[in-house]
Amino acid sequence: MRPIIIGAGRGSRLNALTDNQPKCYAPIGHKRILDWILESMAEAGLETPVFIGGYQIDMIRADYPQLEFCHNDNWPNNNILASLFYADRHMSDGFVCSYADILYRGNVIRRAVDHEGDIVLCVDVDWRSRYVRRSQHPEDDAEKVLADGDRVVRITRDILSVEASGEYIGVARFSPRAVQWLRTHHNRIRQEFSGRVWRDNTVFEKAYLIHLFQEMIEQGLEFHMVTTDGEYMEVDTEEDYALACQQWPERFGDS
Repeated sequence: MRPIIIGAGRGSRLNALTDNQPKCYAPIGHKRILDWILESMAEAGLETPVFIGGYQIDMIRADYPQLEFCHNDNWPNNNILASLFYADRHMSDGFVCSYADILYRGNVIRRAVDHEGDIVLCVDVDWRSRYVRRSQHPEDDAEKVLADGDRVVRITRDILSVEASGEYIGVARFSPRAVQWLRTHHNRIRQEFSGRVWRDNTVFEKAYLIHLFQEMIEQGLEFHMVTTDGEYMEVDTEEDYALACQQWPERFGDS
C-alpha cells in the first residue's frame, strides 16, 4: 500500500518561513515537518512514499532522493483534490494519503491500514482543545466529521462544532476497490464541473479533498474512521507554527 504525501502548495500563511523553502521544511524542534511525517509512516510499516510537489520541488528532490516524485506543475491554480490525482498511477494497489503540513503519530495510520473498511479517515476526537489558542485558524475552518459509530456520515466545514464527532486530520486510506470508486467519482465531477463552481462556491480546480469525500458519501459509499485523541497538530499559520514548536517535540521526543 503506497503512501502519498500531498505537498505542492506554498503555504503562504506561514509568511517568511516559506519564502525560500517548501512549507513541509518548517522545523519543529530539530526536524522538519516532512521528517516527522516520514517517521510516522515508517512506524506504521508503510513503504517509501510518493511526494506530490510543486513549489520548490527541486529542493525536496535534492534533499530526499529516496522518495518518488510527482510534479504538480500547475499548483498555483489548483488545490489538494487536483494535486492528489497527479499521483494517479501510484494508486491502483491501494494507498494512504497525507497532507504535508501536519504532525501525527504512526499508530493512527496503522489502525487505518488494519481497518476492514475500504475507505478509512483518520479523525482527531480531541480537536477542539487545539483551537483554544488558534485565533488565526478558527473552528469554522476545521474539516469536521459527523459519525455514527465508526461510520462517517458527513464531512464538511459547515458542521457545527458542538455537533462534530471530530476533525479529519488529513490522512486517509483507500483499498484497491475504493481507488476505482474514487477515480470514477472524480472523473464524473471533473467532466461536469471543470472550470465551474462545484461545492462551497468553489470552482472544481480549487476544490478540497473533503469535497469529493462528501460527494461520495452522498452517493452511498461507506466511509469509516479511526481516531486519535489529540496526537495531531496542523501547521497552517505562524500561530500554529509557534504552538507546534512549543508542544510537539516535548510530547513526542525530538531524536
